[in-house]
Amino acid sequence: MAIPIIYNLRSVRARWTSSIVAVLGIAGTVGVFVAMLSLARGFRATLVSSGSYDNAIVMRAGATAEMMSGVTLDAVKILQDEPGVARLNGEPLVTSEVVVVAPFPLRTTGTDANVQVRGVSPHVLTVRRNVKVIRGRMFQPGLSELVVGRYATNSYSGLTVGNQVRFGGGNWTIVGIFDAGGSAFDSEVWCDSRILADVYKRPSNIFQSVTVHLASPEAFQGFKDAVMKDPRLDVDVSREVDYYAKQSQTFTRMITYLGGLVAAIMGIGAVFGALNTMYSAVSERGREIAVMRALGFSAVAVVFSFLLEALLIAFVGGALGCAAVLPLNGFTTGAMNWQTFSHMAFAFAITPGLLAGGIVFALGMGAVGGLLPAVHAALRPIAEALRSL
Repeated sequence: MAIPIIYNLRSVRARWTSSIVAVLGIAGTVGVFVAMLSLARGFRATLVSSGSYDNAIVMRAGATAEMMSGVTLDAVKILQDEPGVARLNGEPLVTSEVVVVAPFPLRTTGTDANVQVRGVSPHVLTVRRNVKVIRGRMFQPGLSELVVGRYATNSYSGLTVGNQVRFGGGNWTIVGIFDAGGSAFDSEVWCDSRILADVYKRPSNIFQSVTVHLASPEAFQGFKDAVMKDPRLDVDVSREVDYYAKQSQTFTRMITYLGGLVAAIMGIGAVFGALNTMYSAVSERGREIAVMRALGFSAVAVVFSFLLEALLIAFVGGALGCAAVLPLNGFTTGAMNWQTFSHMAFAFAITPGLLAGGIVFALGMGAVGGLLPAVHAALRPIAEALRSL
């Protein structure tokens, strides 16, 4: 015979002060847990959205990031003629790129942060089709002009259309703002690759990477096989979306581990709060438990009832913690991308899956905190408790 749920609801209401303490402890733990995971997920989503299944990225063999790569102009010319490369009016859709970092002052603090400056080819907007100029115009090849990602123009001082900035020993004019759909490119500054190489005194025939727009996503394997078998080339080929997914691993792993550690420490405190609440309930309701046992309620029914009460408290705490962090969804923040050593803006990504995970985490804490008191209540001798009436 099961104990009615209304009994547990009345019990929680009667001990509302200790219940609130347990609820707030669980809510804080779940809030931190969900917030940290949403931070990692937002960072990863921003980088992954930078890639396209229609594009392949080519770098020097063994290079793990563009900053460590080098591809020669001769190799670029060979790549343009490989099978699977898309063409527009007979021109191969390939952008060979130079990548550097330059310091710009943050609007919020005034301190310098590294911004990734990407020198691109005139075909870049046909290769990366999710990028659109939303203000001003695209830079003209051969001129010291910049276009700035929408996150970059909002994050750094001076990166607005019409302004002139100086970095790398050159003077640059900002002529446009582009929108890259919330990807990592929105935190970058773009210009002509040859001008950027010249300003930084780099060889004009060396690029950090080459991005190729493919005739179709299915053409990737044929393009890769042809490139890898070509004895003239010493490069690695990755699908662009896979490359950016790998770039996110270091930061997301660090945040996930850190978030798990913080949540575990806070979770221990929350479990002790639940233990205290439930043991207090057992102590105060010893006579009630004895009477229920005498009336025929089994020990299993008592355990289930107390465990249900702990889970109810945990569920309320979990829901409160999830609701508290929900306004963070879409909030833009920034962090260092350890692969490129540049500052990157991204948004918290609180998904239904993360919220569900937060609730499950809360219920887990409730179960751990409520099980021992529930067993203690069920095993208490009936005769001893009845004599105290």
